[in-house]
Amino acid sequence: MSDKRLNTRAAGIVAIAVMCSRLLGLARELIFASLFGAGRGMDAFFTAFKAPNLLRDLFAEGALSTAFITVFSKKITTEGDGSAWALASKMATLAVVFMSAVSLAGVIFAEPLIFVLAPGFDAEKAAFTILLTRIMYPFILLVSLAALAMGMLNAKNIFGVPAMASSFFNIGSIAGGVFFGWWIDPTFGEKALIGLALGTLVGGLLQLAVQLPSLWKVGFRFHPDFKWRDAGVKLVIGLMIPSIIAASAVQVNVMVNAIFASYLQDGAVSWLQYAFRLLQLPIGVFGVAIATVTLPLISRLAATTVGPDFRQALGRALRLAIFLTLPAAAGLAMLAVPIIGLIYQRGSFTAEATLRTGEALQLYAIGLVGYSCIKVLSPAFYAIDRRWTPMLVSFVSIALNVGMNYLFIFKLGMGHRGLALSTAISATLNFLALFLLMRRFAGGLESLHFLFTVIKCAVATAALAAVCYFGGQYAHSWLIEGGLLHRGLALFAIIGVAGLTYLIVCWILRVQEIHDATTVVRRKFLSLRSKK
Repeated sequence: MSDKRLNTRAAGIVAIAVMCSRLLGLARELIFASLFGAGRGMDAFFTAFKAPNLLRDLFAEGALSTAFITVFSKKITTEGDGSAWALASKMATLAVVFMSAVSLAGVIFAEPLIFVLAPGFDAEKAAFTILLTRIMYPFILLVSLAALAMGMLNAKNIFGVPAMASSFFNIGSIAGGVFFGWWIDPTFGEKALIGLALGTLVGGLLQLAVQLPSLWKVGFRFHPDFKWRDAGVKLVIGLMIPSIIAASAVQVNVMVNAIFASYLQDGAVSWLQYAFRLLQLPIGVFGVAIATVTLPLISRLAATTVGPDFRQALGRALRLAIFLTLPAAAGLAMLAVPIIGLIYQRGSFTAEATLRTGEALQLYAIGLVGYSCIKVLSPAFYAIDRRWTPMLVSFVSIALNVGMNYLFIFKLGMGHRGLALSTAISATLNFLALFLLMRRFAGGLESLHFLFTVIKCAVATAALAAVCYFGGQYAHSWLIEGGLLHRGLALFAIIGVAGLTYLIVCWILRVQEIHDATTVVRRKFLSLRSKK
């Protein structure tokens, strides 16, 4: 396959790996929800995890990963593997030193940090949150190194192992969290949440460790290198500075939401967290998977000039993201409460928590297309050396989100629903601004083709939404009042019929992405038959 084409097979592999990770992440949330519910304790845990998790998005899986892959891929193309590996050793050494300092600072300054992140918490709740924060802060060092490993492997066209690495984070955090939680408090009271914090460190260590054999296999040998005046290191850092905000505007907005949510009733932080965790499943499976495969490709294509190949690759990636996320957004919005109920409602997670979390998910889903397309589009600006553009757009997006939060919470009284809605609107406007700016800088993005794809997918999504609506009305008693088996069967039947309806309408309308997928499946089937 040409190295100038988007590798849809690799995107499929990454999508499967990320789906495994997101499902395990969902299982992690499910187990924790069953043990601890959605109250004061989980509010404290989620708030404590927000600080290191935000840094993961900003420095590790956001800015560091994006900037490093961009520079590393170009070095392979222009200077060869030797120069690229030398850069990798310098960046790994820098990451160890810098992130160790960040971890230490997080432990020392946890108290003022939590005062900023959760100003509405009472003294007891804040003190417990500070303790959990100090335990989890070294997590950022582990995932920063894991992100560098992922970047190296992706640039060498190895996608499956690094995509699966986050699954091991979830496995480690579940096993370690439950074990340490039981060890600290066998009744799984509030103190057992300290065990969950320790499990987070176990998961981060596993996420790094599982990638090391693959790194060795592709030729990386780490040598401590403190020569940080290197041009490649300076370029990575130069790309990271604007990317720190631009690549993680959604996460910054979610953190802002948590600050506002700390002024609401107990449980609001947890409702938003559980809803956003479920939304991350399609974001990860579709948006992150497509972006992971696209970034090394467009970085190589933009190494010399921004031409038709660059525009075609990026345009195709965006159309694929629209094709996959538009129906997912409609499905989540229409079936939010039954989905939350089926997944979470057991143990300490009550019917009231299901309803409130479902309300947040319905409104978060409005921004799903925007969330996913930002994952694809934002890194492309760094590939064409327009590093400041996403940052400036993100500043506007964050400011808009803060303003809408204030309006929806304190003026309109929408509670946690207003926080979810403001994040969705901000993400959508962020994507539209980036799309228009990239279209200008790149000399076009096959915009007419993109518009036709959006219209066709919207028609198919309307058919899907109709199936979800009438199916929900017909099976209402099963979905809401039935037992676990009845609820599961009814929900999966509606989702299955709705998904099939969407694919059929797309096939009738000749949406290119469904025909591409059909071609891949047909070729795979024929190749399997020829081997028999």
